[in-house]
Amino acid sequence: MTLILIAEDETRISAFISRGLESAGYRTRVVEDGGDALEAALSGEVDLMLLDIGLPTMDGFEVLRDLRGQGSTLPVIILTARSSTRDTVDGLDAGANDYVAKPFKFDELLARVRSRLRETVQTGTIAVVHGDVSLDVLTRRATVAGREIDLSAREFALAEQFLRHPGQVLSREQLLSRVWGLDFDPGSNVVDVYVRYLRGKFGHECITTVRGAGYRWE
Repeated sequence: MTLILIAEDETRISAFISRGLESAGYRTRVVEDGGDALEAALSGEVDLMLLDIGLPTMDGFEVLRDLRGQGSTLPVIILTARSSTRDTVDGLDAGANDYVAKPFKFDELLARVRSRLRETVQTGTIAVVHGDVSLDVLTRRATVAGREIDLSAREFALAEQFLRHPGQVLSREQLLSRVWGLDFDPGSNVVDVYVRYLRGKFGHECITTVRGAGYRWE
């Protein structure tokens, strides 16, 4: 049975997550310290880790950097405060596969867990693949038909969101929240700007504008 490591020092939150995941059919293990989280993550017994940033002894960033530095491809979802945009970006840059902002609904967390567990796992890499486009989550490399494409951290995070939901319309609000960690600002055009960047690198036909709704990766 799939074992999920919950690295969270707030007992109320870890108990809530553990109960929900076990009800969904997963085994869980809870640790409250960064050093214990790293040791458990490297044990080879864990299938996915939920990693809080604010852990004692070693914070979540240190745990993640050490984990990736030792070659681990364990899927990691970081848990971060909704207002902490810097945490989100730093976590993704350090090799996290995804993040969930606190406070969160359990159904959203469960959907992220299931999605990460379904990811294609290749030797030495965790890849998100759709058609001839591949994103290596650990090395932050993107390729199209085997040709490497240079992406900034934000461009990579946005492309990853699209590739995880191909054919699905993603609203500007969803993309702002998941990539920038921001509440929706009707006056912001940052999503449109970065979609234009991605079209320039992957091809205009990859992303369709759905008027009044958002964008869809074809």
